[in-house]
Amino acid sequence: MTPVRLVILAVLFYIGYRLLRSMLLQQLEKKSSAGKKESKVEDVLVEDPVCHTLIPKKQAVRLRRDGKTYYFCSEKCCDTFTDNPEGEL
Repeated sequence: MTPVRLVILAVLFYIGYRLLRSMLLQQLEKKSSAGKKESKVEDVLVEDPVCHTLIPKKQAVRLRRDGKTYYFCSEKCCDTFTDNPEGEL
């Protein structure tokens, strides 16, 4: 083989390597970004107005009063709030 053919083959192999590498990297990025989309926030923390504990909204005890929803960590805190709604705890 002549040196010119060797140089041409080396350049072709290099271009092929770069193309394959870029395609593989794009596939990996798509897979990693798809995994990120699935990890959404499922619940929000809310503060208990009585004891100021942060609790997940889905697990909280709810009380709806005067068009506003209050979230409590337990029935005890809800009862305390109900007995004294002005916040004089």
